[in-house]
Formats: sequence, structure tokens, C-alpha cells
Amino acid sequence: MIKGALNGFTTAWKGLSLTLKHFFNAKADKTIKSVEHSGYFDQAEGIVTVQYPKETIPVPEVGRYQLHVEINDCIVCDLCAKICPVNCIDIEAIKATEAIGKTSDGSVKRLYTPKFDIDMAKCMYCGLCTTVCPTECITMTSEYDRSVAHISDLNYKFANMTEAEAEEKRQALEQQLAERQAAKLAALKQDNKE
Repeated sequence: MIKGALNGFTTAWKGLSLTLKHFFNAKADKTIKSVEHSGYFDQAEGIVTVQYPKETIPVPEVGRYQLHVEINDCIVCDLCAKICPVNCIDIEAIKATEAIGKTSDGSVKRLYTPKFDIDMAKCMYCGLCTTVCPTECITMTSEYDRSVAHISDLNYKFANMTEAEAEEKRQALEQQLAERQAAKLAALKQDNKE
């Protein structure tokens, strides 16, 4: 019984001494070091808790955080949506009746983008979408703090086309396809007469 009590006091003293050591060392300010610094993980002394938002943790350059799409550089190749393992990217494309411009790297745009949504609640931050993008329009930013009240607010919409504009483009495409079909039929009739 005395041995058990002595063991209990010894264990309690070890825990309390460690707590007191950290308590008195907390007065020392923690120096903020870059992730590349060799002693980054040796910061056991001083304040351990990051005083957010006044102080933030250093963000490594190769970190995987929030996605951003530069929609004007998107050629709607759909590779990002196809490679996404969790299907969080939803893209809709409308074929243009003629070339509609060029991206910043010189690629010709031939498709409109009425819908380009990324559901960040489903995203697993693997970075595959940024790897396969031929125009590098989809990138990972260094922004990691996006707190929202509703999960639906994590569905980011990057397209800048209104529904009326999208419908107008669909009708123009249908009209062009109908005109081409009529021209083909007229050519066939002409060939049959000869």
C-alpha cells in the first residue's frame, strides 16, 4: 500500500514538473522561423500555441491549399474534371461558332464555359487537376483559411457567364448546325440531280 502511494506521488510529481516547466517557459516568445529553417521543428520552448489571426503558421511553397481558376485561360478541355478522384469539379462547355479568343499562353479558345464549379467540401487537395491543366489556369493558392457557416458556401463558381448568355450561345450553335445540315442536304440533292 505504501509502495502504491509512493508510485502515485512520483507519477504525479513528474507530470506536474513537466507542466510547470512549460508554464514558466511560456513567457519566452517563440521566434517565427521559415519551414526551410533547419531548426523549425525544434521550437519546443516558449509559447507553442499560434496566436491566430495575429500570427500565422508559415506556408510552404509546395503546400496544397485552396484552388483558384483563371477562367479566361480555361480552354474547357475537361481534363481536370476527368482526373479528379472525388468528382468535385463540374464543368459545362458550349461549342463556339468561331474562335472566341486566346489564353495567356496563346492557346485558341473554341468553347464557352457557362459552368465551372469546384466543391471544396469534397476536394482532397491532391493537386492532380493542376498537374494536367494544359494552360495552367487551375492553380493551388497559399490560402488555407476559408471558414463558412454553410457547407454549400464551399461550392466555388468560377464561370462568369449568365444563364441568358449561355442560352444565347446554345441557340447560336444550334442555328449554325441546322444551317450546315441544310447545306449538306442541298448539296446531296444537287449531286443526285446530276
